[in-house]
Amino acid sequence: MSVGWGVIGAGGIAWRRTIPEGIVPARGARLVAVMDVDAARARAASERFGGVPWFTEVEPLLARDDVEAVYVATPTHAHAPQALAAIAAGKHVLIEKPLALTFAEGRRIAAAARRNGVIAGTGFMMRHHGAHQKIKQLIEQGAIGTPVMGRAQLSCWYPPIAGAWRQDPKLGGGGAFADMGTHCLDLLEMFLGRATEVHAFTGSLVHAYRSEDTALVTFRFASGAVGMVDNLFNVPDEAVRNVLEVYGSEGGIRCEGTIGQTPGGKLRLVSARAGGYDARQQRAGARERLVPFRRVNTYRAEIEDFTRAILTGARPAVPIEDGLWNLRVAEAVYRSARSGRVVKLAAGLGSGPTPRARRRASSG
Repeated sequence: MSVGWGVIGAGGIAWRRTIPEGIVPARGARLVAVMDVDAARARAASERFGGVPWFTEVEPLLARDDVEAVYVATPTHAHAPQALAAIAAGKHVLIEKPLALTFAEGRRIAAAARRNGVIAGTGFMMRHHGAHQKIKQLIEQGAIGTPVMGRAQLSCWYPPIAGAWRQDPKLGGGGAFADMGTHCLDLLEMFLGRATEVHAFTGSLVHAYRSEDTALVTFRFASGAVGMVDNLFNVPDEAVRNVLEVYGSEGGIRCEGTIGQTPGGKLRLVSARAGGYDARQQRAGARERLVPFRRVNTYRAEIEDFTRAILTGARPAVPIEDGLWNLRVAEAVYRSARSGRVVKLAAGLGSGPTPRARRRASSG
């Protein structure tokens, strides 16, 4: 049994990562068609990936019976109409993050998926990173005691580029936080529970485009722990380490280079049961060790997980409800940044769970 995949948006992350590292090698997946509004880009993707049919419009791709699942990797403003069209055609959909331009659009996508009995998911592939899976395991095993605080950082140098949709909030929904901070938030919630309060600071300190190039967001989570996410489009890549940290009552976890597109990085665990108070704060008894983890290509893992959900009816690792919640928190982040106030988040989305697949994929 296998699932035929069509790709809407054949450039960008689809061209660099998701098709060559995800769909092509994934067990149970077959690339059967690609679409891009740029004919040269669509043709190039076809030529690179086995000569599959290519299109410049969505409708002929969705009309194909061999397209059973669709990966939507276009600019954020196009997600909702394209995902809704795919769902109406009876296709399962995996939509890149952010899920949509607004929470209202995301709600419409989720509702349509439920009505049509298709599986819908969101592309938070960093959850599959071996280090992040190991962190979750360590926390659940009590390796750091009670988690109290987390931090996730993802930054890069992103200068003004003509036509760059991430630099226009009307096209991308925001800047540094919408693009990178949503990944960071998703990881912290993986370890600490859903966000309940948000206080954000954003600004444009270096670049002149409309989206923010600076974002610092603090959170309180359902577990009671607190955390922060910091994202910058205005510092050299070499100046930041893209760190992920989780601290608890009996230790801490520190990662470098695990937040990103590659499977590597380092994970360090510090175990140190608290003793009496040391006014000098010079304890030397802490044990820090590198923790091994399985190297996993996150794009392949993402596609295999979603394909498995279609074939077996299982729930995908990142169902659309998680992408919808992330979008809701992102809107709260920008609302807080505009108002300068803490924004509290009520639990729930007002929508039901993602359905099981209504049909099994064809053999091939």
